[in-house]
Amino acid sequence: MFFEKVYDVPFGIRLLEKIPSLRNLSYDWKNRWHKFNILFLTFLSYASYHIARKPTSVVKNVLKQNCTGLQPHLSELNISGIEDNWCSWHPFDGDNADTLLGALDSASLFSYAFGMYAMGLLGERINTRYFLSIGMMLSGFFAFLMGLAYWANIHSLTYFLSVQILAGLFQSTGWPGCVAVVGNWFGKNKRGLIMGIWRSHHSIGNIVGSLIAGAFVEDSWGLSFAVPSAIIFGLGLLLYFFLVPDPRAVGCPVPEHGSDMSKESPLGDSNMSKDENHRNNGVDLTMVNFELRERFEQTQEIKPDGKEEAISFWRAVKIPGVVEYSFSLFFTKCINYTFLYWLPRYLKDSSDTMGSQQAADLSTLFDIGGIFGGILAGLLSDLTGMSAFTCAGYFILTIPSLFIYRAFGSMSGGFNMSLLFLVGFLANGPYALITTAVCADLGTHPKLKGSTRALATVTAIIDGTGSIVSCHILSQGAAVGPLLVGPLSTLGWDYVFYVLMIASAMGLLLLTRLMINEVKGKCRKYD
Repeated sequence: MFFEKVYDVPFGIRLLEKIPSLRNLSYDWKNRWHKFNILFLTFLSYASYHIARKPTSVVKNVLKQNCTGLQPHLSELNISGIEDNWCSWHPFDGDNADTLLGALDSASLFSYAFGMYAMGLLGERINTRYFLSIGMMLSGFFAFLMGLAYWANIHSLTYFLSVQILAGLFQSTGWPGCVAVVGNWFGKNKRGLIMGIWRSHHSIGNIVGSLIAGAFVEDSWGLSFAVPSAIIFGLGLLLYFFLVPDPRAVGCPVPEHGSDMSKESPLGDSNMSKDENHRNNGVDLTMVNFELRERFEQTQEIKPDGKEEAISFWRAVKIPGVVEYSFSLFFTKCINYTFLYWLPRYLKDSSDTMGSQQAADLSTLFDIGGIFGGILAGLLSDLTGMSAFTCAGYFILTIPSLFIYRAFGSMSGGFNMSLLFLVGFLANGPYALITTAVCADLGTHPKLKGSTRALATVTAIIDGTGSIVSCHILSQGAAVGPLLVGPLSTLGWDYVFYVLMIASAMGLLLLTRLMINEVKGKCRKYD
């Protein structure tokens, strides 16, 4: 029942279908309603993953902070002398605090990177509703354990690292599961724009996570973890009761992922009017046509025993473009996750007056810019049909924006805010496009012969990569960036920004072959 159950209808959807107004919807409106439901639920799902992930960056400012000007409660401390780090949280109260905090980030992100491969393959073989809901609830549980350290007075580095490793592992269920569900419901038409808007859940989650964590960080940082953990756990239950991963489960059509599907379709109904296509002498031909289309589209993807066959890791890797986009994403994630985990710390270090909550609130401008940058990237990809060129343009502009922000961001508050928005806008463009529309395009490549279940594997390979496709896996870009920031920040933040600029240049170079192929394709089209 748990494995390979494609046509499982959630209990909540079965209850909703008993409501007369929903039960009597026309075929078209029923399809639209289910599509909206999918976008809404998966949006909430992945936003909650980032809500639970964000508090670590905010709490850094109180785990290790400058205690000058703060009055310790000597009776509570019960110590004879007051050290400069009396208000920090052991073991992050020493000179190596930034290195330990960087290791804490990377413990989660290395686990996320390695887990992405396993979870992507597992996501194909397990009902996606169970896969996502269980992953969300366990992610919430381990986020709560981070906050529990505050109330239980836990100071063990081993504890923090272990919790972060397990949290990263279950966080890796989110992206392959969400992209697979959305890819199953939406075809190629306007995919870049739809997914660009939908992909704003990443930034919305970071913004909400920053605001929630910032609200509690100075008084009770345990709540900075506990409240987000409750949110993702509750939404995991919501998905369990209402998420429909496969449109066939509720009688909706499988979308066309290729541009020439209609030419190959055996239905021969392209010249029929809309009314004739829906009704003919009282017979609903929509469902008849859907059943024919479903049988046609499944001829290559269903095994004789009726179960849809999952693809292998190596078959997914061989899809043209997967390797290039995977390595390019390595570098754009290096940039984005460095800001995700270290921006509040950088903002506080760059100001003599900014508090932990103010730094958390200001950091949301990076994510607000990322929302608009991701939407524009999707729109440009749709209009031009050139995803690699779109990503390249963003990579090129990101380099000077990072330099300008580091050089002039501290001149004034307004200038800092404007530049932070700009950096988020540019840095997030290729990240948003590659992890959504590009993943869905590659996951429905003609070489897969219509296997919609390949989406989870392809998404996991691309999003989990920073690997050399041999048997030796390198660290993922999201893990490398935060890991380097701790040691580099002790030398000066200039070095951190130099590394990020180099990462943007490398992401650009890796797309060279794909850009050449896009130009050749355009030339052939107009010959």
